[in-house]
Amino acid sequence: MNQTTVIVFFILLAVAVTGFLISLYNKLVRLRLNAEKTYRDIDVALKQRADEIPNLVSIAKHYMNYEKEILTRLTELRVSYQNTTDPNQKTGLANQTSGALQTFFAVSENYPDLKANNSFLELQKRITELENKIADRREFFNESVNLYNIGIHEFPNVMITMLFRYKDKTMLEIPESAKNNMKISGFNTFYSLKKDPEKKDRINSQQGPKK
Repeated sequence: MNQTTVIVFFILLAVAVTGFLISLYNKLVRLRLNAEKTYRDIDVALKQRADEIPNLVSIAKHYMNYEKEILTRLTELRVSYQNTTDPNQKTGLANQTSGALQTFFAVSENYPDLKANNSFLELQKRITELENKIADRREFFNESVNLYNIGIHEFPNVMITMLFRYKDKTMLEIPESAKNNMKISGFNTFYSLKKDPEKKDRINSQQGPKK
């Protein structure tokens, strides 16, 4: 094998390796961009849901004096969501907000005056519509995130992801109950009141004239 042949061999090898690495990189870029696109699609609905929380808390606080922890939690999650720009953190906060809203609407069943408030009913309807919209888009978002998360850990992709510090993305966890008009079992509420019957008495004594 003469010197020219050796040089040509290494040039061809370098071209092949470079092309292979470029192909891997482009694949990862496509996965990342697709995940980011589906996130933008669902983020619109998540922002709209977050925007409804101040109005919800404003109405509920007049009826749910014994549930300040829940209302404070919702407010804190909304502020954190609005102040965060990192998609992973926002998705995590959205997951927590879904759980907090589920708890809130479960506890609200204990307050008939609140349930009779027209403004509250309109907000509940609006949030339910947003939850359904989020749930409809969740499948596409989670599928793209799952493909991305798998892709960055596969070999030989991992060689590129380690170099460019690719990280896993958070999947969106929407409770199935959120898709069913946010109606959840009253078991938790019943169990809570059974454990603390005095709380039920306090709630009943708190109720004022219906709005």
